Amino acid sequence: METFPVIDLSKLSDEERKPTMEMIHDACENWGFFELVNHGMSPELMDTVEILTKEHYRKCMEQRFKEMVASKGLEAVQSEINDLDWESTLFLSHRPVSNMAEIPDLDEEYRKTMNEFAVELEKLAEQLLDLLCENLGLEKGYLKKAFCGSKGPTFGTKVSNYPPCPKPDLIKGLRAHTDAGGIILLFQDDVVSGLQLLKDGQWIDVPPMKHSIVINLGDQLEVITNGKYKSVMHRVIAQTDGTRMSIASFYNPGSDAVIYPAPALVEKEAEKTPGYPKFVFEDYMKLYAGLKFQAKEPRFEAMKAMDPIATA
Repeated sequence: METFPVIDLSKLSDEERKPTMEMIHDACENWGFFELVNHGMSPELMDTVEILTKEHYRKCMEQRFKEMVASKGLEAVQSEINDLDWESTLFLSHRPVSNMAEIPDLDEEYRKTMNEFAVELEKLAEQLLDLLCENLGLEKGYLKKAFCGSKGPTFGTKVSNYPPCPKPDLIKGLRAHTDAGGIILLFQDDVVSGLQLLKDGQWIDVPPMKHSIVINLGDQLEVITNGKYKSVMHRVIAQTDGTRMSIASFYNPGSDAVIYPAPALVEKEAEKTPGYPKFVFEDYMKLYAGLKFQAKEPRFEAMKAMDPIATA
């Protein structure tokens, strides 16, 4: 079996730049996922984020999750649950407007740390988008500009905890889906596993690694790259032991950004073009909200049928 792609970002600055760029390109083309090490983010900051996130879950969210499980009788289920995930979540918005001050049970240290973490992740997201541009033969900054809209990109974080589950065969931690947005940066638990992606019809584990950042591509990058790079189905399998931490930050287009295949890539791929739609990101998100756990292709077809924008 192929080895999950792990990329050392520090090698971009030496003679190994070319093979490292080729690894990134291959991962984007054939996996839709890769794992970054030596990405420039402080291990001390990551350790603090992990400590404070786990502490916040224990103090503010664990009891609520247990009450939800009890109220729905989930510990005694006998058949597969298809409309619920075994996860406890908190959503933080960073751009264009932060919601951090409005979340009542975030203490000052956690708020400050997550703000600092978001700044570093956003820099890394923009660096990666430019590396993708380089690999695709697009001008530097093309993808960032494509995401901008009138107010810049949207950037937010979903903090999830997946507590021990008595029946992981019947309840998924998170059901299979592709991500709707742009590029996703995940800081995941390095002890408790559970994240899997679908490749060539097989579910493959995304390995937990200390201080790594897992990257995956969303539907918008598939459209902009005209299918050269693809979003892939992934899921979280709940575990019977240990609580898995997952901090996923989404660098997405602005709500009014107009998304369509990069003309340079359509010209090069004219014979193979699958004819991706042109649409406003907000319209795609409205459609996605009800169809998240279904295949992405009908979403693309539905956007084509809506024809919200006259093709320029």
